[in-house]
Amino acid sequence: MGDRFKPDSIEQVGEIVSWAAAENTPIEVLGRGSKAVLGRPTQTEYSLDLSALTGITLYEPDELVLSAKAGTPMAEIEAALAEQNQYLAFEPADYGPLLSGLARERGPSGSLGGVVSCNLAGPRRIKSGAARDHFLGLKGVSGRGEVFQAGGRVVKNVTGYDLMKLHAGAYGTLSALTDVTVKVLPAPEKTRSVLLFGLNDAQAVIAMTQAMGSSHEVSAAAHLPASIAQGFGSGHFPDTQSVTAIRVEGPGPSVKHRCAALRNELSGQAETDELHSHNSLSLWAFIRDVIPFALPDQDLSIERDAVWRISLPPARGADYITSLKTSLGEHAASVKYFFDWSGGLIWLALPEQDEARHEAVRNALAPFGGHATLIRASADLRNRIAVFQPLDLGIAALSSRVKKSFDPHGIMNPGRMYAGV
Repeated sequence: MGDRFKPDSIEQVGEIVSWAAAENTPIEVLGRGSKAVLGRPTQTEYSLDLSALTGITLYEPDELVLSAKAGTPMAEIEAALAEQNQYLAFEPADYGPLLSGLARERGPSGSLGGVVSCNLAGPRRIKSGAARDHFLGLKGVSGRGEVFQAGGRVVKNVTGYDLMKLHAGAYGTLSALTDVTVKVLPAPEKTRSVLLFGLNDAQAVIAMTQAMGSSHEVSAAAHLPASIAQGFGSGHFPDTQSVTAIRVEGPGPSVKHRCAALRNELSGQAETDELHSHNSLSLWAFIRDVIPFALPDQDLSIERDAVWRISLPPARGADYITSLKTSLGEHAASVKYFFDWSGGLIWLALPEQDEARHEAVRNALAPFGGHATLIRASADLRNRIAVFQPLDLGIAALSSRVKKSFDPHGIMNPGRMYAGV
């Protein structure tokens, strides 16, 4: 990466992108840079740093809507919402600890624009949807240098094309977002987690499926093998046992009643317990931000594992791990993993040096459906293997047409998702 442009208005963004398009010069589009190493390495001489585009421009708590400049830090967004006892229901993950060793205690890294561009969502995804489901409106600059806007400030806005869905998960390859509008919701009064101890992967998937299918309005379900569970901190869980966690949120009396009912229904499967309030919140932050695989704070000198994010039907999560371990043979012991989304999301870490092991991660997924994304790895490995799930021919052709309609010169984060795109 060479020179960095840092505009402080949408007009300046337009001027920079127009120049890049005229010169056919690729640019790397950045928010606050916390996820710059997520995706394939881009070969660009210039970067477009949007971190100066900050500030909440509209917040109407009664209307459950917030608008902000795309570079606004997530710490600022979270603080403003907390003052009104509101939150982003899709529970955006903070990959700062995972990707760069940034401690969450210093406040979440990243920007609102980065969160929606990467379509980040945490454990509540199974109940409340992903970032794209809460993305109401945007302003931005296309790869032509044209300023445009889409959506609006109301939940039921249906005017024009739903361009927010295209931009959520596009990783900055279509446009440079400058303004984002999202839906917000009242935060739950209380949070508790029902815990089950000692279940194996298959048993945990059964328990989580039962909990999610119950009438108790479960908002998250995760399973931590014993080695991962102990990383949360001694004293919370029994030694050498796995932990299956089921989250219940809402008014205090309702949460208490629902947790008791869940424990009664699941008591025949394992020993149960509960985490309340702060400890429960801490557990789900531990899961949301993938802290089991986070880098030591600021210490990037150590050899790090590569980290995969596997999405598949929840009922097949345990079967996938069994299949992967079988395919890895003697290397199976090197795999570390845990389940979120009731088994539908697997976070998986394994040593980076053996490329064949990483190919096995995606190959083992074929019988189960779903997709695998390489979230953390060296630039060398991200250049050698597919970071995002390869697309079939029809979807690839459609994606290419969408890319060309917004960015006909191919200058916006070229190659970040797929080679040559």
